[in-house]
Amino acid sequence: MTAEVIYGSELAKKLRADMKEEASLLRNKGIIPGLAVVLIGDDPASKSYVKGKQKASDYVGVDSELIELPDTTTQEELLVLIDELNNKETVHGILVQLPLPDHIDEQIVIEAISPEKDVDGFHPISIGRMMTGKDTFFPCTPYGIIQMMKSKNISLEGKHAVIIGRSNIVGKPVGQLLLAENATVTYCHSRTKNMEKYIESADILIVAVGKAHFINGDHIKDGAIVIDVGVNRIEDGSLTGDVDFDSAKEKASYITPVPKGVGPMTITMLMHNTIKSAKKKNGLA
Repeated sequence: MTAEVIYGSELAKKLRADMKEEASLLRNKGIIPGLAVVLIGDDPASKSYVKGKQKASDYVGVDSELIELPDTTTQEELLVLIDELNNKETVHGILVQLPLPDHIDEQIVIEAISPEKDVDGFHPISIGRMMTGKDTFFPCTPYGIIQMMKSKNISLEGKHAVIIGRSNIVGKPVGQLLLAENATVTYCHSRTKNMEKYIESADILIVAVGKAHFINGDHIKDGAIVIDVGVNRIEDGSLTGDVDFDSAKEKASYITPVPKGVGPMTITMLMHNTIKSAKKKNGLA
């Protein structure tokens, strides 16, 4: 068996074309979806992510405002800015690019963003709504993962999903979204004993640990769906995932690559959430 590759880049292209049409219809009604992106410091990875978000915004038709601040910005100064953006009528979504400098408390910043503009889906109210099955903004990477599997008509109901990693950004929320699709979910992490036995039982394996080739094909169940969330730069300068793609694809039925896998879907779901926010504010969603 050789797995079918799920290219998030291809699905993202299709979805963004649909969003472009939707944003155009909103503009015809005088509604211009607006996203404010706050970037603090000169972290190269963060700058790259922000550049990708701006490119997607330009294509889709979302007005993207980039606010760049020095890494000497205080927490109080950032909170004042967020308050201004919360009250700015033309801004429907606020994204503060993580990670933040050490002297700024990320959780305080996340909670300062209005839940109505929390297009990253990280606010505790957004998370609470997700966990209780209410309408909200889903975190972008987990939401993108679900959309990737659905694009291949993969049934999630009754499947055993094993998630390697328990971060607030990916691991925990993707488990909740899978529960909402009636999957059975197991979380594995750095303290899990005999992790191999869980991997062997996984119908769906989602790996998000940030370690290159942490998982290989040895213990992957025949026919499993493998979603690789990791992005790691190795010695030759290339990007690779948390899964050893070559060995895993011989066991899996579907697998995502790195790059061109989950990454493009994260930004696409950000566009989706921003447009949704604009529609909700105007009573259209």
